Amino acid sequence: MNLFNIPSNELLQHLINGLTLGAIYSLIALGYTMVYGILKFINFAHGEILMAGTYAGYYFYFFLYDPSKGAAYTIGIFIAALFIAMIASAFLGVLIEKIAYKPLRKAPRLAPLLSAIGVSIILANLAAMFFGTKSKKFEYPFDNSSMQIGGSSITPNQIMILAVGLIMMTGLKLFVDRSRLGKAMRATSQNQPVAALMGINVNLIISMTFAIGSALAAVAGVLIALEYKVYPTMGTMAGLKAFIAAVVGGIGNISGAMLGGILLGLLETFGVVILGIPQGLKDTIAFSVLILILLLRPSGILMKNIREKV
Repeated sequence: MNLFNIPSNELLQHLINGLTLGAIYSLIALGYTMVYGILKFINFAHGEILMAGTYAGYYFYFFLYDPSKGAAYTIGIFIAALFIAMIASAFLGVLIEKIAYKPLRKAPRLAPLLSAIGVSIILANLAAMFFGTKSKKFEYPFDNSSMQIGGSSITPNQIMILAVGLIMMTGLKLFVDRSRLGKAMRATSQNQPVAALMGINVNLIISMTFAIGSALAAVAGVLIALEYKVYPTMGTMAGLKAFIAAVVGGIGNISGAMLGGILLGLLETFGVVILGIPQGLKDTIAFSVLILILLLRPSGILMKNIREKV
């Protein structure tokens, strides 16, 4: 079977690549959409929070990495590094919210947006100052030799990305939909003053939202670092594309962020093949999709159009 004159084995290969990329975008997009759902502003420092957590995980892993101790030890150290990255990003996300965003909650919406941009620039420059601008390799904790499936190749790292992405996204969805804290998050998202009157600790919920979103971004950062490298600006483009994914799905909607990330990953992968766009220019696909969504359905795929008085 050929689709768009692409042989079936190549079609499967592009599908795997697109889903892998989409899972990364979805994990990062969840942070954008959760913060927007509650505070109604875009945390443009989210990509740099991802980067900071990735550095924390990298250095923990780098100092303890010893392949001579066997695969079980290396994988154990990697899992520990993943948790260290999540904790570091969660702590940084909460700290930034307390210092840079909380004092501006009642300010005009432009104020926290500018504050977020300032924080992102500060974090990127601090990372360059302390860690240097040279990229660092995050070693695989396992043999990443590709395997052949149906004429297509898939690596253990791709399998891990898909599995981790699915587990994290499913876990978050169940947490938000079924847990008491998840219900409190949804109530806070609907109306903060009413939620506070009902006994919900709004400040705690906001901090928890930043912590969860930042931790998910750190997971994505470590997974990106395994495939590429760790460097001070690694979160910039990934963060922008994840923001686009959140807008495509409907920013403020958790299911929309997941769907938007997967769609964007598939569109980027197949766009390069079908449209013949050079690999170095594939970023234009994401921004073209953003323009089309803003023109045709500004509320996103899964969101209803709501008129807002200004």
